[in-house]
Amino acid sequence: MNMKTAKISNSLPIALILFVLTAFQAPVQAQKFSYVDTEYILGQIPEYRSAQTQIDEVAEKWQKEIDDKYASIDKMYKDYRAEEVILNGEQKKQREAEIIAKEKEVKKLQQEKFGYEGELFKKRQELIKPIQDRVFEAIQKVAKENNLDFIFDKSGDMVMLFSNARYDRSDEVLEELGITPIKEDK
Repeated sequence: MNMKTAKISNSLPIALILFVLTAFQAPVQAQKFSYVDTEYILGQIPEYRSAQTQIDEVAEKWQKEIDDKYASIDKMYKDYRAEEVILNGEQKKQREAEIIAKEKEVKKLQQEKFGYEGELFKKRQELIKPIQDRVFEAIQKVAKENNLDFIFDKSGDMVMLFSNARYDRSDEVLEELGITPIKEDK
């Protein structure tokens, strides 16, 4: 290989890379993004606040019922422990079985009320999901009207260390929902 061939082969990869980079470089458009605070938006919607109050009241009632049942089981256990010395083997087994059965019953009730797809979950779906769907539709409409590529949710798992308020579209979403925002610190 002579000197000319060596120079051409060494410069060929660089030239090829430069050609590929310039030839296939597409015009880059700036992406438009904004954010909303769905927690703030939902807090501004009277139906949501009412639904949340209903859910909280139901949950509190069920929790009290469960707490009362656990207190009853605790009393049964304390009574059993106090009387254990005078009970025969069969009576001990019977009382222990009653306590265990009551505990299972309360745990089952707790699961039915508060477990995944329990009554509280269904109540939330019934009362809150339609409101969340309306908010989602309003967010989509605001995004289309403002030609946005992305809308982030400030109140979700995404961590925003800084956000310029000019990109906040929460009040526009509220207006789309027909709600006049109540001015307060977000």
